[in-house]
Amino acid sequence: MRPIDLARTHGLSTQAVRNYEDAGLLPPAARTASGYRRYSERHALALDAFLALVPGHGHPAARAIMVAVNADRLDDALDLIDRSHAALVSARGIVDAVETTLRDITVQSWDGAPVSIGPLAHQLGLQPATLRRWERDGLLQPFRDHQSHRIYVAGDVRDAHLIGQLRRAGHSIADIRLLLDELRDTRDPAQVTRALADRRQALNARSRAMLVAAAALNRYLAARPGQYDLSCAATAT
Repeated sequence: MRPIDLARTHGLSTQAVRNYEDAGLLPPAARTASGYRRYSERHALALDAFLALVPGHGHPAARAIMVAVNADRLDDALDLIDRSHAALVSARGIVDAVETTLRDITVQSWDGAPVSIGPLAHQLGLQPATLRRWERDGLLQPFRDHQSHRIYVAGDVRDAHLIGQLRRAGHSIADIRLLLDELRDTRDPAQVTRALADRRQALNARSRAMLVAAAALNRYLAARPGQYDLSCAATAT
């Protein structure tokens, strides 16, 4: 195949195909006597594999996987794939934890005027030092007025009430930080629930994409001379 043939079948430009080869995502092309590139079915399988890897693993990881495969570093490629799967499991765990936590807390809105540290601590039944510690831990982000006094606006007050509930329930600072990342931009728990459902759907789509990518990569590996065939892994145990 000429570069344009390979490019057209994959919806790419010929320059993109050349760039992918130069970056190590495709094996080196054969050259004609006049120096023109000539690609084979093996190059098409490599391009199929790379394009399939991107939706599930992300562009940087897909590039690294293909570079490792084409450099005959299969162990490195498989390690990168395993790390992507582990990251997906971790992302699912975060969604699960947030959903569980939301069932056990009440997210309180706050529509009043901004408050300083003393009145907010009084609302929560805490000492101001506790609010300062939460700030050092990255849980609260009050702004400072012209006298450098801490000022807590509506979102800060809401977060402080939430942190107080979570700490009383025994949640760690790290877990609370993850939850606040989910809740930071909304006062409505229903919006968070919908966002979590969207997140779970996206994770499911990514998981399906990883299955497609695994099949495409295995086809390419099987076409590489002397390469380890992933199908033998099923009988290796």
